[in-house]
Amino acid sequence: MQTDFEKLFYEAEDHYLTPSEMANFKNQVNVLRERLETYKLLRDREIAIFQPIADNLVETFSEKNPQLLERAIKHWLCVMRYGAMAMLLNNPDYFQHRLLEWLTNVIQAHEMVDIEKHLYELLENSLQKMLDKNKFKLLKPFLTQAYEALLDQPINKQLVIVGEDA
Repeated sequence: MQTDFEKLFYEAEDHYLTPSEMANFKNQVNVLRERLETYKLLRDREIAIFQPIADNLVETFSEKNPQLLERAIKHWLCVMRYGAMAMLLNNPDYFQHRLLEWLTNVIQAHEMVDIEKHLYELLENSLQKMLDKNKFKLLKPFLTQAYEALLDQPINKQLVIVGEDA
Protein backbone atom coordinates (compact mmCIF):
# COMPACT_ATOMS: atom_id res chain seq x y z
CA MET A 1 0.00 0.00 0.00
CA GLN A 2 1.19 3.49 -0.67
CA THR A 3 2.69 5.16 2.37
CA ASP A 4 0.76 8.34 1.53
CA PHE A 5 -2.50 6.50 2.06
CA GLU A 6 -1.26 4.62 5.11
CA LYS A 7 -0.37 7.84 6.90
CA LEU A 8 -3.79 9.33 6.19
CA PHE A 9 -5.58 6.18 7.36
CA TYR A 10 -3.64 6.07 10.61
CA GLU A 11 -4.26 9.74 11.30
CA ALA A 12 -8.02 9.27 10.78
CA GLU A 13 -8.47 6.23 13.02
CA ASP A 14 -10.14 8.21 15.77
CA HIS A 15 -12.13 10.73 13.71
CA TYR A 16 -13.76 11.36 10.37
CA LEU A 17 -11.57 13.04 7.82
CA THR A 18 -11.48 16.82 8.09
CA PRO A 19 -12.06 18.89 4.95
CA SER A 20 -8.31 19.38 4.49
CA GLU A 21 -7.66 15.65 5.01
CA MET A 22 -10.35 14.85 2.43
CA ALA A 23 -8.78 17.29 -0.02
CA ASN A 24 -5.42 15.64 0.59
CA PHE A 25 -6.99 12.21 0.01
CA LYS A 26 -8.60 13.36 -3.26
CA ASN A 27 -5.26 14.71 -4.42
CA GLN A 28 -3.58 11.41 -3.61
CA VAL A 29 -6.26 9.50 -5.52
CA ASN A 30 -5.71 11.73 -8.55
CA VAL A 31 -1.95 11.19 -8.39
CA LEU A 32 -2.54 7.45 -8.05
CA ARG A 33 -4.76 7.55 -11.14
CA GLU A 34 -1.95 9.25 -13.07
CA ARG A 35 0.55 6.69 -11.77
CA LEU A 36 -1.71 3.84 -12.85
CA GLU A 37 -2.16 5.33 -16.33
CA THR A 38 1.61 5.68 -16.62
CA TYR A 39 2.14 2.11 -15.44
CA LYS A 40 -0.34 0.74 -17.99
CA LEU A 41 1.20 2.78 -20.78
CA LEU A 42 4.68 1.46 -19.99
CA ARG A 43 3.38 -2.10 -19.75
CA ASP A 44 1.47 -1.90 -23.02
CA ARG A 45 4.23 -0.15 -25.00
CA GLU A 46 7.24 -2.04 -23.68
CA ILE A 47 8.12 -3.58 -27.07
CA ALA A 48 7.64 -0.27 -28.87
CA ILE A 49 9.97 1.37 -26.35
CA PHE A 50 12.73 -1.24 -26.42
CA GLN A 51 12.84 -2.43 -30.06
CA PRO A 52 14.38 0.80 -31.43
CA ILE A 53 16.79 0.81 -28.48
CA ALA A 54 17.85 -2.76 -29.22
CA ASP A 55 18.33 -1.92 -32.90
CA ASN A 56 20.47 1.11 -32.00
CA LEU A 57 22.61 -0.94 -29.58
CA VAL A 58 23.32 -3.58 -32.23
CA GLU A 59 24.37 -0.86 -34.67
CA THR A 60 26.40 1.19 -32.18
CA PHE A 61 28.14 -1.73 -30.48
CA SER A 62 28.50 -4.06 -33.47
CA GLU A 63 31.93 -5.20 -32.26
CA LYS A 64 30.55 -6.33 -28.88
CA ASN A 65 29.32 -9.79 -28.06
CA PRO A 66 25.56 -9.90 -28.86
CA GLN A 67 24.97 -11.67 -25.55
CA LEU A 68 26.27 -8.62 -23.69
CA LEU A 69 23.86 -6.40 -25.60
CA GLU A 70 20.99 -8.78 -24.86
CA ARG A 71 21.95 -8.82 -21.18
CA ALA A 72 21.98 -5.00 -21.07
CA ILE A 73 18.53 -4.85 -22.64
CA LYS A 74 17.25 -7.36 -20.09
CA HIS A 75 18.73 -5.25 -17.28
CA TRP A 76 16.87 -2.15 -18.41
CA LEU A 77 13.68 -4.12 -19.04
CA CYS A 78 13.90 -5.12 -15.38
CA VAL A 79 14.63 -1.51 -14.41
CA MET A 80 11.53 -0.39 -16.31
CA ARG A 81 9.30 -3.08 -14.85
CA TYR A 82 10.42 -2.64 -11.26
CA GLY A 83 10.64 1.13 -11.69
CA ALA A 84 7.07 1.21 -12.98
CA MET A 85 5.88 -0.79 -9.97
CA ALA A 86 7.88 1.39 -7.55
CA MET A 87 6.40 4.49 -9.25
CA LEU A 88 2.91 3.03 -8.90
CA LEU A 89 3.55 2.28 -5.22
CA ASN A 90 5.44 5.56 -4.75
CA ASN A 91 8.14 3.54 -3.01
CA PRO A 92 11.84 4.02 -3.92
CA ASP A 93 12.83 1.49 -1.23
CA TYR A 94 10.90 -1.23 -3.08
CA PHE A 95 12.93 -0.43 -6.19
CA GLN A 96 16.23 -0.39 -4.32
CA HIS A 97 15.67 -3.70 -2.55
CA ARG A 98 13.97 -5.60 -5.38
CA LEU A 99 16.31 -4.73 -8.18
CA LEU A 100 19.18 -2.38 -7.69
CA GLU A 101 21.02 -4.19 -4.92
CA TRP A 102 21.72 -7.29 -6.98
CA LEU A 103 21.85 -5.77 -10.48
CA THR A 104 24.59 -3.25 -9.63
CA ASN A 105 27.17 -5.98 -9.06
CA VAL A 106 26.21 -7.76 -12.27
CA ILE A 107 26.82 -4.70 -14.44
CA GLN A 108 30.14 -3.83 -12.83
CA ALA A 109 31.35 -7.45 -12.95
CA HIS A 110 30.69 -7.83 -16.67
CA GLU A 111 32.26 -4.49 -17.65
CA MET A 112 29.11 -3.33 -19.40
CA VAL A 113 29.10 0.26 -18.19
CA ASP A 114 29.50 1.89 -21.65
CA ILE A 115 26.68 -0.19 -23.11
CA GLU A 116 24.45 0.47 -20.11
CA LYS A 117 25.07 4.24 -20.22
CA HIS A 118 24.19 4.38 -23.89
CA LEU A 119 21.09 2.28 -23.34
CA TYR A 120 19.98 4.54 -20.50
CA GLU A 121 20.30 7.63 -22.71
CA LEU A 122 18.27 5.98 -25.47
CA LEU A 123 15.63 4.86 -22.98
CA GLU A 124 15.30 8.26 -21.38
CA ASN A 125 14.97 9.97 -24.76
CA SER A 126 12.38 7.44 -25.90
CA LEU A 127 10.32 7.87 -22.73
CA GLN A 128 10.45 11.67 -22.94
CA LYS A 129 9.01 11.49 -26.44
CA MET A 130 6.37 8.89 -25.59
CA LEU A 131 5.14 10.12 -22.19
CA ASP A 132 3.60 13.48 -21.47
CA LYS A 133 5.50 15.75 -19.10
CA ASN A 134 3.58 14.72 -15.94
CA LYS A 135 3.91 11.00 -16.60
CA PHE A 136 7.62 11.33 -17.31
CA LYS A 137 8.10 13.29 -14.06
CA LEU A 138 6.54 10.39 -12.14
CA LEU A 139 9.00 7.88 -13.59
CA LYS A 140 12.15 10.03 -13.81
CA PRO A 141 13.22 9.68 -10.15
CA PHE A 142 13.34 5.91 -10.55
CA LEU A 143 15.35 6.14 -13.76
CA THR A 144 17.79 8.46 -12.00
CA GLN A 145 17.96 6.14 -9.00
CA ALA A 146 18.75 3.21 -11.32
CA TYR A 147 21.37 5.12 -13.29
CA GLU A 148 23.20 6.27 -10.17
CA ALA A 149 23.05 2.88 -8.48
CA LEU A 150 23.87 0.72 -11.48
CA LEU A 151 26.49 2.88 -13.12
CA ASP A 152 27.91 4.33 -9.90
CA GLN A 153 27.77 7.87 -11.23
CA PRO A 154 25.70 10.88 -10.26
CA ILE A 155 23.35 12.18 -12.90
CA ASN A 156 22.30 15.75 -13.49
CA LYS A 157 19.27 16.17 -11.21
CA GLN A 158 17.69 18.92 -13.33
CA LEU A 159 14.70 17.55 -15.17
CA VAL A 160 14.80 18.54 -18.82
CA ILE A 161 11.81 17.64 -20.95
CA VAL A 162 12.43 17.24 -24.67
CA GLY A 163 10.82 19.98 -26.71
CA GLU A 164 10.54 22.50 -23.86
CA ASP A 165 12.62 25.50 -22.98
CA ALA A 166 14.82 25.09 -19.92
